[in-house]
Amino acid sequence: MSDSLLGTGVALVTPFDKDLKIDFDALDNLLAHTSTGVDYFVVQGTTGESPTTSASEKREVLEFIKSNNPKSLPIVYGAGGNNTSSVINHINTTELQGIDAVLSVSPYYNKPSQQGLIAHYQAIADQSPVPIILYNVPGRTSSNLTADTTLALAEHANIIGIKEASGDLEQCREIAQHMPEDFLLISGDDLLTVEMIKIGAKGVISVLANAYPMIFKDAVDRALDGVEVLKEEFVGRLLEINELMYVESNPVGIKQLLQQLGICQNYVRLPLLAASDQLQARIADNLL
Repeated sequence: MSDSLLGTGVALVTPFDKDLKIDFDALDNLLAHTSTGVDYFVVQGTTGESPTTSASEKREVLEFIKSNNPKSLPIVYGAGGNNTSSVINHINTTELQGIDAVLSVSPYYNKPSQQGLIAHYQAIADQSPVPIILYNVPGRTSSNLTADTTLALAEHANIIGIKEASGDLEQCREIAQHMPEDFLLISGDDLLTVEMIKIGAKGVISVLANAYPMIFKDAVDRALDGVEVLKEEFVGRLLEINELMYVESNPVGIKQLLQQLGICQNYVRLPLLAASDQLQARIADNLL
């Protein structure tokens, strides 16, 4: 097990300025803010608007974070897609020196079979110079990595974990009961994090930790230590604000929240739109 990736990871947003160029000053603010609580950074995942950042922008963001990492935290880099050869090329043309793992989202739109998913990930893991973390998010990909598929892939020496965002605790329990001892089950659903840890997860890759890193750090660390985290002090506290992060799609909500906290602006790239006036008001009313 990679001990560097235990605990709280944050799926970093990519701040933009009014011209929709990357705002590196705001990114520096975000790194300083999140590093007060999180254990590692996840760069250029879906929350980082990876579908609409260019290859050169991805490189610039990654290099900036490497060079402006306040606490030298571990870094996970997002590289996934529905064209296996393109994902492999992306990984092999990225400077991954100092990167702890690649987070690779399950193929979307073309909806491969379970055997196709296994072959896809095995091909990537065979050629990646750094370990792979699977990312199962059926709500975005329209396909599910079943427990059997995840467990088959967990036998690959270069596949070290899964970010599980299916919302299916029974599926996650099946993985936890049968996975190799050194395999990382990671919550991909902020509000299920404590429940996931109870069944064997080793932490979370969080959206809300962009805004509230210490809330997640405190709850995750206590849960991992076996200390009871009451539902009302974690889920209850975050329930309203968490729902607002997704009503106009991620990362629209979290960028609006970060703007209201003074960390970055709320600009997103098409086809996403910045938070509506109604959403802005609702987020303002639910600040923690």
